[in-house]
Amino acid sequence: MLSIVIPIHNEEPAILRLYDRLTTVLEGVGRPYEIVFVDDASTDRSFDLLANLVETDGRLRVVRLRRNFGQTAALSAGFDEAKGDVIVAMDGDLQHDPSDLPALLAKIDEGYDIASGWRKQRNDNMVLRKIPSRIANWLMSKVSGIDLHDFGTTFKAYRAEVIKDVNLYGELHRFIPALASFYGARIAEVPIQNPPRTGGASHYGIGRTFNVMFDIITIRFLLKYLTRPMHFFGRIGLASFTAGGAILAFLLVKKMFGHEIILAHGPLLFTGGLLLLIGLMMFTTGLLGEMITRTYFESQGRRIYAVREIRSKQAQKAR
Repeated sequence: MLSIVIPIHNEEPAILRLYDRLTTVLEGVGRPYEIVFVDDASTDRSFDLLANLVETDGRLRVVRLRRNFGQTAALSAGFDEAKGDVIVAMDGDLQHDPSDLPALLAKIDEGYDIASGWRKQRNDNMVLRKIPSRIANWLMSKVSGIDLHDFGTTFKAYRAEVIKDVNLYGELHRFIPALASFYGARIAEVPIQNPPRTGGASHYGIGRTFNVMFDIITIRFLLKYLTRPMHFFGRIGLASFTAGGAILAFLLVKKMFGHEIILAHGPLLFTGGLLLLIGLMMFTTGLLGEMITRTYFESQGRRIYAVREIRSKQAQKAR
């Protein structure tokens, strides 16, 4: 079973053409499928067009959100609704060519958990889109340790058991491969086309580049310290506490030898005390983080690992 999840927001000009091209490709794939459109509170006739299509196609479902929650939330809603063993996410503005779908599915059939699209030839503005994108992708690759050229594209295929283990929030949909890698997902990259936009307006701008930078920092923390926050905050706290303690010890020695501290070394005394307090705060933050982490995993019954398969003689006999 194959599920296609497509988040849309004011994509009226592209919907019918996308539906026609997508269904043509899916019929050629030769496996059962469903298409899940998620309308992220469009203000044009996008939902009306989709509602009409639902009347004629039993394999089409439309999820309408109450307000504009953003692409990450729309994708999450689509993933939750999808019933397929393989889930493919793509944009609804025709900048993802449905003819690339079989290449993504082929990688999944080879045994990969995620097949990620790679826009090798991008039809975007060099200064506003291409250069910031290359910098962000390079940083994300280094931070996550995943050798991908294009984290930003939505066009990806996932095994359902992998994507449903990833909790999405904020604007982290572009970093799903990095989040899935926490549980050992096998990831492959597939070159895809990047047709020019034929209608509507892009919802992305240079301002989102800064948001991506913040997300990269978040991903780095999640991948490295999610289950051990004390290792992050503790190191900062230890360094700060040690520096503050050394400064105060130095001033104490000078005071013992009769030197004036308040007037001669007031700023240094203030700095030492501040570093000492920051160190204590970081230690406290680390301990709170450890407790919150344990509460998160234990209250939801979540595990800090993922099992790919279990083999035994008993299982082989059962077969």
